[in-house]
Amino acid sequence: MPLYWWIVSVLAFLVLIVFILSIALYRRMKRFEGSYISLQKFMNGKQIDELLNEYVHKVDEIEKNVDKCNQRLTPIELKLRASIDRAELLRFRAFEDVGSDLSFAVAFLNQDCNGLVISSIYSREEARIYAKPINGGQSVYSLSDEEKEVISKAMIGQQKI
Repeated sequence: MPLYWWIVSVLAFLVLIVFILSIALYRRMKRFEGSYISLQKFMNGKQIDELLNEYVHKVDEIEKNVDKCNQRLTPIELKLRASIDRAELLRFRAFEDVGSDLSFAVAFLNQDCNGLVISSIYSREEARIYAKPINGGQSVYSLSDEEKEVISKAMIGQQKI
């Protein structure tokens, strides 16, 4: 066999391989196109890139809203932490000759155990009211047993932010 027949045979074989590869790639592209069309129908005809851009824009807006909410929430949390959220009342009999528990001690505390305690001592002749500041569950003024008890009860179950 002459050399040109060998060259023609090799070229024909290469053309056949290229033709088979072209058919395989064409069929693969048709399957991809079918998948793409079914995806478009599933999304009511909208383009994927339009949907993605829309969702990215929505996520950006949500992030901005979250940042605004956080800016507004920080001062509110600080104010809430300083607000009175613990109150406890204890009624007691200060004197034996008084018939019922008309004396009382009430504590008003915030989350840092700061606030005040108010006491009222009732007797038949008079009633006296005392108010004492509380810092960290303690007072610079001397506290009665009832005042200490009402402060400790108000501090129980305290939750920190």
